[in-house]
Amino acid sequence: MNLRQSYLGMIKAFSGGWDAMCGALGYSRDALENRIYEKKGQSLWVETALQMQSLSGTTLFAEAVATASGGVFVTLPAPSEIDNEALLSKFNKLHTHIGLLSRRFNEATEDGEIDKRERADLAAIGDEIHRHTQELLALTFRIYCRGEEEKVAA
Repeated sequence: MNLRQSYLGMIKAFSGGWDAMCGALGYSRDALENRIYEKKGQSLWVETALQMQSLSGTTLFAEAVATASGGVFVTLPAPSEIDNEALLSKFNKLHTHIGLLSRRFNEATEDGEIDKRERADLAAIGDEIHRHTQELLALTFRIYCRGEEEKVAA
């Protein structure tokens, strides 16, 4: 998903669509379209995109920025929604993906060459490992480093 697709998705997700989003942002329809479609040298400000994201109740803008940056966006639950059992479950998922990567690596390199399909498969598993690792670390830090978060926010 690119940025423009995220903008259009947020407008679609917002109750009332274009007209309601324009009203909520204080733009005319032409003004918002000019910014989304980058007409007349205009573009949408990050702050406006974040406001659209909040109004639409989606994470589409964050997902598009993550994709454009070569990453993925992961929504994290609140610290009160996760406990040690949930962290253990995430560790188990991570171990499962590492095992899968090991198995697929062995299969892919068995013939001495990794083809296009095998490369895509290994990359997808690697992306899942990365996503699970970052989610696990972020949740761990949110739960067990509360004092540090308060210092950063101040």
